[in-house]
Amino acid sequence: MKILINILVFLAVALIIFNISMLDFKDPFHGDSAVAFIGIAASLCAILILLIFRMSKKIEEKMNDRQ
Repeated sequence: MKILINILVFLAVALIIFNISMLDFKDPFHGDSAVAFIGIAASLCAILILLIFRMSKKIEEKMNDRQ
């Protein structure tokens, strides 16, 4: 499971880098730049969710070790 989460985080970071390259800094909220901002926000949310999931799995493992 840890490997899958790491791969998904890596893919999300790659999408962020790709979307940053699609940004037009002169007109950031029109056309493809707006789509790039949405992609960046979605990738950041995905990374946050995956990190929360990873931390919850660590907590679950510690709770199971105590029992």
